[in-house]
Amino acid sequence: MLTNPDELDEGVVAKPRRRIRRGFLPIVTNWFDRLFIAIYLGVALELFWLRFIEQAAPLTICHLIVLALGALIIWKG
Repeated sequence: MLTNPDELDEGVVAKPRRRIRRGFLPIVTNWFDRLFIAIYLGVALELFWLRFIEQAAPLTICHLIVLALGALIIWKG
């Protein structure tokens, strides 16, 4: 029976702690979650663009905005 608490720690190697990633999204995510959010947002933005803005600006502009937002969300989100 071990009664000395110092004996319990012998031979135990401390694991390095993972750095908690801080981004602007209010939830804890991994890269796949951020990719999914970026794709979902891209589809919603393109549908909005097709309905309201396409008469004034071509869809190519929307594609560029979606790519920029997707990269931002995946890297910094």
